[in-house]
Amino acid sequence: MTWYEKLLLVVGMVVFMEVFAWATHKYVMHGWGWGWHRSHHEPHEGAFERNDLYAVTFAVIVIGLFVAGMWWEPVWWMALGITVYGAIYAFVHDMLVHQRFGMRWVPRKGYFKRLHQAHRLHHAVKTKEDGVSFGFLFAPDPVRLKRQLAERAGR
Repeated sequence: MTWYEKLLLVVGMVVFMEVFAWATHKYVMHGWGWGWHRSHHEPHEGAFERNDLYAVTFAVIVIGLFVAGMWWEPVWWMALGITVYGAIYAFVHDMLVHQRFGMRWVPRKGYFKRLHQAHRLHHAVKTKEDGVSFGFLFAPDPVRLKRQLAERAGR
C-alpha cells in the first residue's frame, strides 16, 4: 500500500466512526443498551461508570482488527483510524466535556465551545428518550438544539 492509501484509510475511518458513533449512541446506547449507558446520564462516584464497558467492548473489537490486519494490511490501517477516533473521543468527550481524569478547561469560544454546549444539551435529558445531539465531534447549533428540547418538552 502507498502512504496516501494508508492515510486515506485512517482519515476515512475517523469520519466513518463519527457516523457509526452517532448511530450507536442514538439507537443502541439510548435504545436496548440503555442499561450500560444510563450511568453516563446520572451522577456517580469514582473515576469509572458502567458506560465505560462500551469503550472496553470497542477496544476488544479493535484489537481483533489489528490482529486480522497482520494478514490483510488494509484492516490494520482501518483499525488505526478507529484508534485515532477513540483517542480524539477520549480527549473531547471524556476530558473536555465531562472533565474526567483531572481536566478542568471550559472553552469560551469557537468549535470547542459549540461542541461542549451541544453535549451538555444532550445531557439535559436524563432519560433514554427525547435526547438531542448524539454525535461526538459534529456539534449542531446549540440554539437549534435548545429549540428542539423545548418542543419535545411541550408535547
